[in-house]
Amino acid sequence: MELAHSLLLNEEVYNQLGEVQKAEFIFEWLRYLKKLLLATSRNDVREKQKTLVEQLLSLLNSSPGPPTRKLLAKNLAILYSIEDTFSVYEAIDKCNDLIRSKDDSPSYLRTKLAAVVCLGSLYKKLGRILGNTFTDTVGNILKAMKSAESQGRYEIMLSLQNILNGLGAAAAPCHRDVYKAARSCLTDRSMAVRCAAAKCLLELQNEAIFMWSTDLDSVATLCFKSFEGSNYDVRISVSKLLGTILAKAIISKHPGTAASRQSIRRVSLEEVLELLGTGFLRGSSGFLRASGDMLKGTSSVSRDVRVGVTQAYVVFVSTLGGTWLEKNFAAFFSHILSLVSQSHPKATQTQIDAVCCRRCVSFILRTTIGGLLGEKAQLAAVKDICQAIWKLKKVMDAVMSDGNLETRLGSTDVAASQHMLVCALQELGNLIHNLGTTAAPLLQDSSTGLLDSILSVILHPSISVRLAAAWCLHCIAVALPSYLTPLLDRCLERLTGHKSSPEAVTGFSFAVAALLGAVKHCPLGIPHGKGKIIMTLAEDLLCSAAQNSRLSAQRTQAGWLLISALMTLGPAVVSHHLARVLLLWKCVFPASPKDLETEKSRGDSFTWQVTLEGRAGALCAIKSFVSHCGDLLTEEVFQRLLPPLPCAVDLLTQLSSILKMYGSPLKTPSVVYRQRLYELLILLPPETYEGNLCAILKELAADLTAPDIQVAASTFLLPPLCHQDDLLILSRLLQETDHRFIEEQLLLGNGVACGSLEYDPYSIYEKDVEGDSVPKPLPPALSVISSASKLFGVVCAHVGETQRLLILEQLLDSIKHTKGARQQVVQLHVVSSVSSFLKYVAGSKGCLGPEEMKRFALTLVTGALESPNPLLRCAAAESWARLAQVVDDGAFTAGLAQVSFDKLKSARDVVTRTGHSLALGSLHRYLGGISSSQHLNSCIGILYTLAQDSTSPDVQTWALHSLSLIIDSAGPLYYVHVEPTLSLIIMLLLNVPPTHAEVHQSLGRCLNALITTLGPELQGNGTSISTLRTSCLLGCAVMQDNPDCLVQAQAISCLQQLHMFAPRHVNLSSLVSCLCVNLCSPYLLLRRAVLACLRQLVQREAAEVSEHAVMLAKDSREELTPDANIREVGLEGALLILLDKETDERLCHDIKETLNYMLTSMAVEKLSLWLKLCKDVLAASADFTAVTCVDTMQEEEGDKGDDVSVLTTRRDEKSHPFTNPRWATRVFAAECVCRIINQCENANSAHFDIALAQEMKKRDSRNDFLVLHLADLIRMAFMAATDHSDQLRLSGLEMLLVVIRRFAAVPEPEFPGHVILEQYQANVGAALRPAFTSETPPDVTAKACQVCSAWIASGVVSDLNDLRRVHQLLVSSLTKIQAGKEALSHLYNESASTMEILAVLKAWAEVYIIAGQRHKNHRQPLKTTTCLEDSIRNGSCSSDGLLDLVYADLGTLSRLWLAALQDFALLTLPSEFASQLPAEGISVEFLCSLRSDATMESITACLHALQALLDVPWPRSKIGSDQDLGIELLNVLHRVILTRESPSIQLASLEVVRQIICAAEEHVKEKRRSAEVDDGAAEKETLPEFGEGKDTGGLVPGKSLVFATLELCVCILVRQLPELNPKLTGSPGVKARKPQMLSEDGSRLVSAALVILSELPAVCSPEGSISILPTILYLTIGVLRETAVKLPGGQLSSTVAASLQALKGILSSPMARAEKSRTAWTDLLRSALTTILDCWDPVDETHQELDEVSLLTAITVFILSTSPEVTTIPCLQKRCIDKFKATLEIKDPVVQIKTYQLLHSIFQYPNPAVSYPYIYSLASCIMEELQEIDKRKPENTAELQIFQEGIKVLETLVTVAEEHHRSQLVACLLPILISFLLDENSLGSATSIMRNLHDFALQNLMQIGPQYSSVFKSLVASSPALKARLEAAIKGNQESVKVKIPTSKYTKSPGKNSSIQLKTSFL
Repeated sequence: MELAHSLLLNEEVYNQLGEVQKAEFIFEWLRYLKKLLLATSRNDVREKQKTLVEQLLSLLNSSPGPPTRKLLAKNLAILYSIEDTFSVYEAIDKCNDLIRSKDDSPSYLRTKLAAVVCLGSLYKKLGRILGNTFTDTVGNILKAMKSAESQGRYEIMLSLQNILNGLGAAAAPCHRDVYKAARSCLTDRSMAVRCAAAKCLLELQNEAIFMWSTDLDSVATLCFKSFEGSNYDVRISVSKLLGTILAKAIISKHPGTAASRQSIRRVSLEEVLELLGTGFLRGSSGFLRASGDMLKGTSSVSRDVRVGVTQAYVVFVSTLGGTWLEKNFAAFFSHILSLVSQSHPKATQTQIDAVCCRRCVSFILRTTIGGLLGEKAQLAAVKDICQAIWKLKKVMDAVMSDGNLETRLGSTDVAASQHMLVCALQELGNLIHNLGTTAAPLLQDSSTGLLDSILSVILHPSISVRLAAAWCLHCIAVALPSYLTPLLDRCLERLTGHKSSPEAVTGFSFAVAALLGAVKHCPLGIPHGKGKIIMTLAEDLLCSAAQNSRLSAQRTQAGWLLISALMTLGPAVVSHHLARVLLLWKCVFPASPKDLETEKSRGDSFTWQVTLEGRAGALCAIKSFVSHCGDLLTEEVFQRLLPPLPCAVDLLTQLSSILKMYGSPLKTPSVVYRQRLYELLILLPPETYEGNLCAILKELAADLTAPDIQVAASTFLLPPLCHQDDLLILSRLLQETDHRFIEEQLLLGNGVACGSLEYDPYSIYEKDVEGDSVPKPLPPALSVISSASKLFGVVCAHVGETQRLLILEQLLDSIKHTKGARQQVVQLHVVSSVSSFLKYVAGSKGCLGPEEMKRFALTLVTGALESPNPLLRCAAAESWARLAQVVDDGAFTAGLAQVSFDKLKSARDVVTRTGHSLALGSLHRYLGGISSSQHLNSCIGILYTLAQDSTSPDVQTWALHSLSLIIDSAGPLYYVHVEPTLSLIIMLLLNVPPTHAEVHQSLGRCLNALITTLGPELQGNGTSISTLRTSCLLGCAVMQDNPDCLVQAQAISCLQQLHMFAPRHVNLSSLVSCLCVNLCSPYLLLRRAVLACLRQLVQREAAEVSEHAVMLAKDSREELTPDANIREVGLEGALLILLDKETDERLCHDIKETLNYMLTSMAVEKLSLWLKLCKDVLAASADFTAVTCVDTMQEEEGDKGDDVSVLTTRRDEKSHPFTNPRWATRVFAAECVCRIINQCENANSAHFDIALAQEMKKRDSRNDFLVLHLADLIRMAFMAATDHSDQLRLSGLEMLLVVIRRFAAVPEPEFPGHVILEQYQANVGAALRPAFTSETPPDVTAKACQVCSAWIASGVVSDLNDLRRVHQLLVSSLTKIQAGKEALSHLYNESASTMEILAVLKAWAEVYIIAGQRHKNHRQPLKTTTCLEDSIRNGSCSSDGLLDLVYADLGTLSRLWLAALQDFALLTLPSEFASQLPAEGISVEFLCSLRSDATMESITACLHALQALLDVPWPRSKIGSDQDLGIELLNVLHRVILTRESPSIQLASLEVVRQIICAAEEHVKEKRRSAEVDDGAAEKETLPEFGEGKDTGGLVPGKSLVFATLELCVCILVRQLPELNPKLTGSPGVKARKPQMLSEDGSRLVSAALVILSELPAVCSPEGSISILPTILYLTIGVLRETAVKLPGGQLSSTVAASLQALKGILSSPMARAEKSRTAWTDLLRSALTTILDCWDPVDETHQELDEVSLLTAITVFILSTSPEVTTIPCLQKRCIDKFKATLEIKDPVVQIKTYQLLHSIFQYPNPAVSYPYIYSLASCIMEELQEIDKRKPENTAELQIFQEGIKVLETLVTVAEEHHRSQLVACLLPILISFLLDENSLGSATSIMRNLHDFALQNLMQIGPQYSSVFKSLVASSPALKARLEAAIKGNQESVKVKIPTSKYTKSPGKNSSIQLKTSFL
């Protein structure tokens, strides 16, 4: 294919290829040429233009396929547009000649079509340049159309569209001709031609004024006709045409003279709406243009016309826009409602028609009002809708006040107004549901009377209206949870007070049920006591039902409805009422079959209606109980639940006889009863009704084959039984679209009603499964079939094999014995039931039964496979495979496949070929490769043949879909077939006409499956893989150019797969371009594909994707995505705009995910862009007049300016790209800000350091840091926190919390001692204040409390007066909770109040802790405070003040805290342990019962609370004195460490452990001191032993504090250093590792554990200390050994430093010298020292990389910290000395320097027994080293330091030496020092090293000289050279005063800048 990449076609290569390869080669060349022509210089093109034109025109004659001809046409147009256009006329003439040709052969047809396409492309590109030729061309094309078949008509229409586009107004002479031709095509039998004609007319109307003026009526009629028999694509295209033309008729200004303007009739809005209304009500059957009264039709309009017109309404309003709708809302809304009014009774003459019309009206309202209007306009719309409801209510009141009952009930006004009310109420509910809490002001506005209007129509005579009103209340409750309880109370009150009104009983019971259904959507819930009220009322209704026959049915229904709805509140509520419910359940059915027989003989039709209603309600209640309260279904409950079931089944078997006795009034109640029983049995385990299985099965069979069922409802029965992937090959209606809500009625067929709430009032409390707002249950007659089908699968699987066989035979017979349409219905029901059975058996791994069962099942499924119903064939194919899966026998499976092979070979009809081709695919899907590769080969061979059957697109579609299933399931087995399959796919893609979109979709699925099969191999560079990859890319390119949106979606999915496996080979730029163009496609599945792909791309290449999108948007003349301006706001902004408009949940999720990935990758680099986007979203709908008027009554005058500057916007700012974003979008923007802050936290520290940020910004203006945007962050947080939306308020408070935590410590450089947040304190106060008002929900107040405590604790504000403002808010909340239950809100569940109380108490606790800490820190002496001002800045002066603020309420708080702790303890402990409640309170209780969902924040808070508690002496003394309490607390902390991996939590736990050990140590010391004081010093020997271990030294696990501590410390240490585990290191297979550096967190944990270990001996008695010492030493030395890593500059790792510090602490312990433990300690310490020395000499060559400095320091610690007897035994002392000798010989300067420093310490040790052996052994070595340095002079800083440290050691030797040896040592030292002196001449030219050495030597000589003057004088006198050198140096030094000052500085701290100085002195 690379050979195709040239300007001219490589004809030599082309001619050598086969036919299929030629087509590929040409397409690839044309693809490349299109890019090349735009990139190549004009001169190069000009040279080869003639040849290129000849080559392109010659291709016309080669019968190019559809994609090729399209590409060919584009290339010709591009070529002529950039070069000489003279020869274009030859090209046009040639094309016209080809079109005129009389040749009708199929091959020549493609040439003609190519010519048509070329003409369209040329005229589109060159436009008016070709103006003088277009009349001939158009005439020629139109003439050709008369004899053209569908493909020709399709291409001609598209070509005419392009011609019109290119010529614009110049094409006016041909407008009428084109219009005439397009009119006929708009009602063509081919749907693709209709779509093309609609596009052509859409283009024509841009210039053809007559279309939207004089011919407007006829255009509308034409469109109505086009909708008849249309498919989804036609409705989309034609509705776009009609809507656009009608919109243009209203808004266009007509050009021309005054005379011409007069002749053109202007069209008003009323006329346009009337025109659309005509189509909606009468369809295309003609109409009279007059008043609405004359539009009353006599014939019913077909549903597809009505759906098409519905879509046209939406396009019409969408084209005019949201602003237009806002202005004309009243007129528009009135018209839309009138479509279902009494003016047009034909539209709603049957219930089916009424439901469908209502759905259409609801769709128009939802899409326009919900989709186009911003929140403010929607609030205005709500008011208008309320007014409409009031008007309709008045009409109803007038009729109902009529005294004559008959005229009242028969009034057409009441009957017709019901549909208007239903639509108005549903839209009202939807609007408020979407507005959320932003609608709160509207409900508070008494002038609107919103709630009153809804409650008033609950008494409407129509049940539909009552249900709609109830649903509207449900929506209000979900949107505004604060209204849920008041509404529930009002409805319960009215229901109780109006029990004698049938309308009130049903209406208000619906309302209560709907409100109870809303509770699960409201996290704050309702008060617990409401359940009891509802249960009592329900019982009362049921008990009083028999008292009044007029109300019996209504009260019975209401009672059970309330109980059913009550079950949705879950086990917590239902458990209290379960006994009463079960009693009612038991009483509703007869006790025995005999009682049932007695019942049958009594009563009449009415009593049986009531009885069946009651029993159906009871069944529904139990079903609701089983669904929502599974936790209560214990064995005992089951035993009480099951007894009435057999009686319920008995009644089921008797229903047919009861129906015969009492007639048709019982028909619907009996169907409902059946449905309820079936639904309950589906939920219950089959074992619970196994005694009734046979009876149930017979009834199910009778239902499925009942003679009175006439409607074949395949579209609701079969889809769940088909595989979801298989539904793609069926009708578009089965796929998800934006119009699913209305398109569904076409799917169900004319005889079947859409789902609607009145069909099943019990569904009002259930959550709708599809996510749409209103539940849409199907009519009972259909629902019962659906339930029967499902239950049949379960029951049939559990009956005996004989019974199963009989029932299957009976079902087969019932199919045979019916004929015609009736047979299809029965077959459908039976197949769906058997499919359900097979699916169940396959899922439960069950057995089918005897051989006869296989035969029956096979006969049944085979018949269905050959059914004319495609959906039935699809379900049958699935059952075919399930049958093979259940039988699980290779021979049987092969037999099934053979049946399909034979059928496919012999059959020629479409039905058989499609059914059996899918059957083969299904077999492979469920059974893999089935068996042999030969079988696979046969399958593929047959499907290849079927796929090429161009006579039947359906056969091609099904065969290719089946092939895609086989590719997917075969996996690697398919690899050998990849190449031929790919060739087949490409060949078909290049040849199948674009009108057969379904074939292209199946081809796309095959290509996708092939790409998945190839997988990562697509990255390879081999020839074969490259060819396959190129073919895949070529296939994607063909599909991208396809006009069908679903094929484009397939192309994007394929490219997504390719990008996953071979990202280098996918052109990211063109892919991103394709995605951006389709971002706002009207096709839902295409938008989903775009977002799924984008989501994947940005995970890898977010920045590149974003750049490509912006670049493409800037390069393109037109906006890529008109609805989302990428050019202005970038891809990120475009996605945010799309998120705001999108309603599909899955798409919204993908958009959010995509934005989150982009934010994670790019927020730090594009900080300003992201913050601006979020600010624009949050500010776009903020009411700034309200914002600037924040309540500043409590603010000082000087602070008011701060609020205004931050919170107002500049009026001159550009208009926002975001217009009125919804609250959900603003919440997401607020969450994004928090994520941005978190991202910055992980980036540059300058983001939180304003001085550094400003400095870096000066260096490079492109630098951008978060701290520079702090004002914006505060402003955004304020806007969100003070919004009407509660969700946004929560997000705003969270944002404020994050800002406070991240920026609290950032200093303000302009005002030292102040922090940057201080200037925003007024804004913080203003943001928090609204959250503490009385009407604020508890969750918002709780969050605000958290922010308050964080603000106070942050220390930002030091002035008490400023702090008091926020403190006052907490005081008000404390006052509120002090008042008790009376003051707290009764709107929500008690748990919500508890949450608020705990949040307040927690906030106060945090403030108290921080106040206490500050007070404690203030009491400690300040080391660096130099003046009063500094201490004020540090907050030290205000610390007492903050504590004073808390002290004022401390009495109340302590009482409330204690009460909360007691409540918690009572709640968490089982009742039997109530007497043993622990005293330590909530922190420990919480930590004891940690749940997996406990937040880190809560755990940390508890641990910090414990730390604060143990900082106070009194609690510390209690813990110290109560050992059991300490142990229990340690065990809790141990569990926390084990279950929580967070280092911060583990560190906090260790800090508490340390405090516990310190408390125990204080207690032991205090006991020892008291004993000594009491008993007197003389009798110390007789004192009892204090501390753990007592006299024996034994530590008992479980009762020992020390043991518990050791366990915990070992846990920490072994987790970080597994090598410390003796079991692990002792095992033979484990080798010791090299020393390792731990992470920072790990190091801190290990260091903390070592600190605790070093404290433990102090808690023990001497004997006890001996017990634990080996363990402590083992662990401490182990840490040293495992982490002694060599670091640069001789630094010690933090863990080594900690272990050395711990060692020093242990070795210095008094226990080492105590009389009772001294001997044992000495032995153990010697062993420990031996262990350290052994580390140096490993046996197994491990630890060879240990740091010598660390080990040498450890030895030194032992030498200096233990008693001499430990280290002075010869063997150990010799080994230690040897180590020092060895290190002195190491040439590493760092090691030498450190060795000298350590020896310096040892030589100074006061006990000669310790120091002298080291001096004797090592002094001579040091002297030799120094003399060697003296000879060669130091060359670098390291040698200089070695020399300096060596001299210090010698000086120490002089000091400690005996008197008679000192003179000798001084005599050795002085010459060395003098030798480094420089005279005044050489001093100036000396290197810095030699100069420093000179200064050091001279300084030391000045100190030594006076001390040892006699030796000094004699030495100088004996050596004139030394004397002269010394004098010259002193003289030079006196003259160089400048040198002296730094010298003195240096000598005071030599080596001050050395990196090897230890931070801690271990010695």
